[in-house]
Amino acid sequence: MMTIAFAVLLAAFVLRLLNLPRSAMVCLFLSSIMAIGLFLWEIYSPDYGFRMPWLQVELRHAVTSGST
Repeated sequence: MMTIAFAVLLAAFVLRLLNLPRSAMVCLFLSSIMAIGLFLWEIYSPDYGFRMPWLQVELRHAVTSGST
C-alpha cells in the first residue's frame, strides 16, 4: 500500500514538472490520504497493529472478599 502512495507522490512530482499543477495537486492530495489511511490501519489493526502496552487498558474483574 505504501508503494502505491509513493507512486502517486512520484506522479505528482512528474505532473508538476510537466506544468500540470492542478493534476499534481490532486495526486499530492491522494497520496496524503493514502498515507494517513495506512497509518491509521497500522495503528488500529488488531492483527498488525502496533503493540503499546503502556497505552493498553484492560478491565479486570474485582474479586470481593467473602463471596462464594
